[in-house]
Amino acid sequence: QAQLVESGGGLVQPGGSLTLTCVASGFALDYYAIGWFRQVPGKDREGVSCVPSYADGSLYYSDSVKGRFTISRDYAKDTVYLQMNDLKPEDTAVYYCAADEGTCPPMTHSATYYGKYEYKYWGQGIQVTVSS
Repeated sequence: QAQLVESGGGLVQPGGSLTLTCVASGFALDYYAIGWFRQVPGKDREGVSCVPSYADGSLYYSDSVKGRFTISRDYAKDTVYLQMNDLKPEDTAVYYCAADEGTCPPMTHSATYYGKYEYKYWGQGIQVTVSS
């Protein structure tokens, strides 16, 4: 069964860092664009970042995380990472990784707009809490 699994979440103080990891089982990530999304209860899902497959495309970061978050992928390990630095309380959310055969959105797309994308595979989500 094809699925994605996130890890690396947890509780961190403001200004701290976390690295989220996304791995797949049942399929290889190579040919998929991988997106990170987040959602707070009662609010719309928003798109955070995206890394394209090696075939084509550019990175995407939402305005709120640009300069603080870095997305990367290790093809040898078939893993995607989201390095989150200078975390703020407003980054608190459940974070999801997702895979799709398309490309990443252009940087002109807002986080809310990207959050409405329908991806083929989704992880179960992992909690990130930024609090003192």
